[in-house]
Amino acid sequence: MKTLLIAPLVLLLSACAGDYKFNTNLDGEAIDEYFKASDVAVFEGNTHPSVPFDIIGLVEGETCQEGANDAPASISEARTLARRAAADKGANAILIKKCMVFEEQGQGCFSRAVCIGQAIKTPETDK
Repeated sequence: MKTLLIAPLVLLLSACAGDYKFNTNLDGEAIDEYFKASDVAVFEGNTHPSVPFDIIGLVEGETCQEGANDAPASISEARTLARRAAADKGANAILIKKCMVFEEQGQGCFSRAVCIGQAIKTPETDK
């Protein structure tokens, strides 16, 4: 009886063994581009890095509610776009100076959110 159970089990397990390859339509560079904002630390208000840093330049992020039925402009999206702009400049942190929401219509937007900050470079630390 044991041999009758062992033979099908061996065949079943050997069918799963093979040289399988994983193919995907995702591009590794596109994924890195999408998530690069997460590599930028955010400092807001009176908080600053506790280590010396170099100022790289001014960055901003802006979102716009283009249609009346679109999602309203959000500060969080504007902050993320500012972080992405800081990453594009080679920064690893950003000092957010001011975030504002404009509710009045203008410049093709029903509402706008803008975040302005300084892209900075701090010494790399091991994670």
